[in-house]
Amino acid sequence: MDALPSEGAVRLAAFLAIFGGMAVFELLSPRLERPEMVGALKTRRWFTNLSMVVLSSVLLRIVFPAAAVGAAVWAQANGWGIFRAIGLDPLVAGILAFIILDFAVWLEHLASHKIPLLWRIHRMHHADNGFDVTTGLRFHPLEILLSMVWKAAVVVLLGPPVVAVLVFEIVLNGTAMFNHSNVRLPLAFDRALRRLVVTPDMHRVHHSTIRRETDSNYGFNFPFWDRLFGTYNDQPAKGHEAMDIGLAEWRDNESASLSWSMRLPFRRNGQ
Repeated sequence: MDALPSEGAVRLAAFLAIFGGMAVFELLSPRLERPEMVGALKTRRWFTNLSMVVLSSVLLRIVFPAAAVGAAVWAQANGWGIFRAIGLDPLVAGILAFIILDFAVWLEHLASHKIPLLWRIHRMHHADNGFDVTTGLRFHPLEILLSMVWKAAVVVLLGPPVVAVLVFEIVLNGTAMFNHSNVRLPLAFDRALRRLVVTPDMHRVHHSTIRRETDSNYGFNFPFWDRLFGTYNDQPAKGHEAMDIGLAEWRDNESASLSWSMRLPFRRNGQ
C-alpha cells in the first residue's frame, strides 16, 4: 500500500493537466455555443459539476480509500487473480487488463441505462442540459462508489499489474473529459479518430433527449464495443447544432443546481 500516496499525486497531476487543456481548447474552438455553455449559467453548471468531483472523492476516501489501484496492490500482495494463476507475462497481462477493464466499464454503463435502480442514479449525469468538459465529471457520488466496487472486483479477479490499473484509471478519467468536451474537431479527423477512441461528436449523441439515441454510444475509451454489440449511432437525428441535450423530463435550469442534482436519484419523474 506504500504506492498509494504517490498514485494519488500522479492521478491529480494528470487530472489537472487534462482538464486545463480541454477547458482552454473549448474556449478556443467551441463546437456549440448555447446559453448553457456560456455566461452565468455555465458558471453555475461548472460549480455543480466540479462539486460532484470533490464530494465523490471525499466519499471514496471514507468508504473505499484503496480504490481500484489499491485493489491491484492487495491482489498482488496476496497472490490473487487469474493472470497470476496462469503465469501470464506482465506486459501481456497489463494490455489484457486494460482492454477487459474498458469492457467492464462499458458493460457497467449499459447496465446503468437498462436497470431501473441504476438509471435513477445515473440519470443525474444526463440531466446536464449543457455538454462540456465538466459533464465528464458530473457523476453522482453513489454512482462513483458503485463503479469503484465493480472495478475493484474485476481487478481482484484478474490480478493485473498495479501500473496497468493506474494507467487505465488515468486514461479513463482523461477520455471522459475529452469525449464530453465542447470542442470542434475537423469532420474528417473525427471520422478517423472515432475508430480508435470515442470522440466528442460520437459521445454527444449519447446525451440526446431522444431515448433511442441516449441508449447508444456507451463507450468512454474504445469505440468498438458499441460497434460490436450493435449500440453504435453515428449521428443525432437532428444534427449536432439542433439536437436537444439532457433529459426530456427536466428542461429548465434546475439541473444546474447542486442540491437539485444531489437529490435527483430520489425524485420521481417530473418532480
